[in-house]
Amino acid sequence: MEFLSQMWSLLGLLTILQNVLPTQLLSLLHSLWQSLQDSLTPYSYFDVPEFLGSAAVEPNALYRHVQLYLHRSLLLSSPPPPRLTLSLPRSAAAVSGGDAASAAAAPPSVSLSPNHSVADTFNGHRAVWTQHADTLQDSLEERRFFSLRLPKRHAAAVLPAYLSHLAAAADHLERSSRARRLHTNAASLRGAAAWASVPFCHPATFDTLALDPGLKARLLADLSAFAEGREFYRRTGRAWKRGYLLHGPPGSGKSSLIAAMANHLRYDVFDLELTRVATNADLRALLIQTTNRSLIVIEDIDCSLHLTGDRGLASERLHKRRKLHATAYDDDSSDSNDDAGGNGADNHRGKVTLSGLLNFTDGLWSCCGEERVIVFTTNHVDGIDPALLRPGRMDVHVRLDACGEHAMRELVQRYVGVGEHAMLDAAEDCIRSGAEMTPAEVGEVLLRNRDEPVAAVTELTAELKARRRAADDLHQWEDSAAELSDGSPTKKGRKGLGWEGKVRILGRLRSLTKSESGRR
Repeated sequence: MEFLSQMWSLLGLLTILQNVLPTQLLSLLHSLWQSLQDSLTPYSYFDVPEFLGSAAVEPNALYRHVQLYLHRSLLLSSPPPPRLTLSLPRSAAAVSGGDAASAAAAPPSVSLSPNHSVADTFNGHRAVWTQHADTLQDSLEERRFFSLRLPKRHAAAVLPAYLSHLAAAADHLERSSRARRLHTNAASLRGAAAWASVPFCHPATFDTLALDPGLKARLLADLSAFAEGREFYRRTGRAWKRGYLLHGPPGSGKSSLIAAMANHLRYDVFDLELTRVATNADLRALLIQTTNRSLIVIEDIDCSLHLTGDRGLASERLHKRRKLHATAYDDDSSDSNDDAGGNGADNHRGKVTLSGLLNFTDGLWSCCGEERVIVFTTNHVDGIDPALLRPGRMDVHVRLDACGEHAMRELVQRYVGVGEHAMLDAAEDCIRSGAEMTPAEVGEVLLRNRDEPVAAVTELTAELKARRRAADDLHQWEDSAAELSDGSPTKKGRKGLGWEGKVRILGRLRSLTKSESGRR
């Protein structure tokens, strides 16, 4: 009781002194006391405010990093801190595509409660984070900041490496947890080029793709090296982008591969429809609006624009205009000549041209952003101008063809759960003999019979056998037609043709006879 009485007396004296002493003197005494504490404590303290500057309007990126890092650390720590804050924002429904059940099943966000601490260990040193939330005087607003405590003797050496580790972990967590969107270009109300988007929820991954194992491994290694190549691209002075060309017949899995790439990288997808872009200026505007960590897709590039031959056609027009200009110099021809020469040989007014697309992929405007993958797809690679195919524009060419033996077995295993079956060996023989089915066609046969695995394998094998017979008949007809056109006799010992093959050969022979009589 005597001790408590003395404490109350001391507190009363301090209260009287606080009311009597000048404010400047009190501030000085407080600073001296704080300095004494700092000199005696074995720790160094570092504050990370939520906002920067006296106006407190500019967000502090490091505060966001600490939030994300502590979120991961709190989930992994054992035992957890005594008090945590759990939250489930309303935006969780948007992340799950508006599905209320999925939003309810989403894990809540975990954060450190105000004025509580959590410990972390880095390179054998103990770091303690404390979150502070102070209510401003005469205001409902809070001033929030994190405080980091490190051993004073090692703080100077530990802090830079620890902050780099923290930023990398926060970046990985943000990349893996952020909601991604699928964008497409559409004209706005003012007629300007703009993007519209929906949540991106495609289920395709590299685990679900039926690809050759070697090709899958090469693609995964290339994508991972690209995503981790920030320092490499800066050191070499290259724009941090990568171009892919996916080509093959319809149904070979080009769109599924694009979705798997986006899911692997955790990138947003910008599906660029060139036929909706009016001019090169609109194309540049759309490019500027794309975000970092995005995958820009131009599908069916050979059908989107007639790019092959644009430059030859433009050169022919330019030659004609110059010829007209030489024979009759007037204002109209001069305007035409300026239009042709001033804009470049392949840059026509009022549409997207090859030069505009080249600048989009490998020109100055392609550097407006970082960590972007540009993917072109086509069914016919021969229909693309060679200028687009070179490295730096389409760096990686991926041929997706008919199902191989491994891909066929992988699809059968995934769709109907059959790994070994005598009919599968026969199906593999058909593929080795030249029977071709795309992954989409194989998947459709298996999907129709997904509840009857034996029937699925039987129908797939029958379809492959039929295609092998058709391929054999076609090859025999082509060989026989070639022999007839050359005038050489049919080779002995060759397998006889069916009646359909004989009809084709007779028709070919009749056409050859007519052509010979016409020449005579």
